[in-house]
Amino acid sequence: MSFRLKTLVQTIANHPWSSLQDGLLLTMVMVVSILLALEYNLFRFVAELSDSQRRISLAEAILLTIVLALCILAFVTRRLHEERRNIAGQAAAKRQLRQFRLQASQDFLTELANRRSMVDALTTATASLSPGGPKHAFFLIDLNDFKRLNDLHGHAFGDRVLQVVAQRLRKVTRAGDLLARLGGDEFALLSYDIDRDTAGALAGRLIESLESEIAAGNRSYKIGASIGVVLIPDDGAKAEEIIHHADLAMYRAKCEDRSSVVFFEAAATYPQQTVGMRTP
Repeated sequence: MSFRLKTLVQTIANHPWSSLQDGLLLTMVMVVSILLALEYNLFRFVAELSDSQRRISLAEAILLTIVLALCILAFVTRRLHEERRNIAGQAAAKRQLRQFRLQASQDFLTELANRRSMVDALTTATASLSPGGPKHAFFLIDLNDFKRLNDLHGHAFGDRVLQVVAQRLRKVTRAGDLLARLGGDEFALLSYDIDRDTAGALAGRLIESLESEIAAGNRSYKIGASIGVVLIPDDGAKAEEIIHHADLAMYRAKCEDRSSVVFFEAAATYPQQTVGMRTP
């Protein structure tokens, strides 16, 4: 009871103008109800007010009590309804804010994380690195000949292929790892607490997941991928450096005639045209 009273008082305090309006309206209704309940002849009622012998009958008292209770009930009900409406509005605003945040961190086509989320995750992962601590791996995945696919079959078919690729990649990634679409036909995977051998096996599963043809509508297409892998922190300790090194390794993988995986090596030679192309 005390909680409801406190809620009512707080609601009135939050809406003073509408509460005052309701209060005035209810006061007028109560006054009119009292006058009508006592006597239809208002002038006679005024005269009788000076008569000390005038008493309100039991029926009049009951009626007045009912009217008063109804007025109070109407006032309280409206205030509580207004409070519930405000709470519902706040909940809707929070849901909308969560949706905006989700849209800011998610790729709308594949429903994977987007580039911003991946860069944030890399920044967080590298900030928590410690000597002798767990190592991570970053995979940069670029689809082979995707531009030709778009040119041959149109962007609608290309979008469907990207969605299927995202689904297949998601199936072979480990729980807790972050899979993202960076843009276009470029995907990325951040795999936590992993060594080189396990990273190589995971990259192999990523390649295998794309070996079968992808069907969309009445067409099908077989698409491969080139993957550049960076071990963290061995081959990069900052988000920009990691993405750049993965970009170099991925372009070296593209020099192969088929789907392939290349781990970044500082001493290796990389195509000069890729230097500085896609740092965030």
